[in-house]
Amino acid sequence: MPKVPLYNMGGAQIGEIELKDTVFGIEPNEAVLHEFIKMQLANKRVGTASTKTRAEVRGGGRKPWRQKGTGRARVGSSRNPVWTGGGVAFGPRTRDYSYRLPRKVRRLAMRSALSRKVLDQNIIVVDQLDFEVPKTKTMMQTLESLNTNKKTLVVTAEADVNVVKSARNIPGVKALRADFINVYDLLNYDTLLITQDAVARVEEVFA
Repeated sequence: MPKVPLYNMGGAQIGEIELKDTVFGIEPNEAVLHEFIKMQLANKRVGTASTKTRAEVRGGGRKPWRQKGTGRARVGSSRNPVWTGGGVAFGPRTRDYSYRLPRKVRRLAMRSALSRKVLDQNIIVVDQLDFEVPKTKTMMQTLESLNTNKKTLVVTAEADVNVVKSARNIPGVKALRADFINVYDLLNYDTLLITQDAVARVEEVFA
């Protein structure tokens, strides 16, 4: 089992914590991580881009001129895609880009992302994050004490309003509860700052 230091909010090491091999100690599967990120980004797409075809634009009910005898090219409607104000040929249409990978693949991607943090030594486990009131300064002091100078993902076991409000105004810092942890955020943020209770929650779900 991989072992990582356990810190308090002041940045002092107070022990070690063992992480489960099945969650934090596997060989990261880069191909699965790539597929999962593609899925997450596709699911975020709104897909509302749309254009009108020649059947949907206004006008064009009458043939502009007779078929023969004018010397001009034959045309059946002034709303065809060649004309100004006509419809769009093969333009984007409203669609749903979302899809889902198999459950086993999703779980493997999450375990791979967590194991990658351990391998790269970009995970910091704290005994607790206890803020009496929301205060950005307190969160910044905690991050400085733990030497997290990079983009940091803060994960708690339960929804903690004080932690979320303390972190939301700090550029490059995001706070969420363990149930909402996802592969995109794990790879997007350089450092994972997670509480001891949140580690237990993640292991319970993904072991």
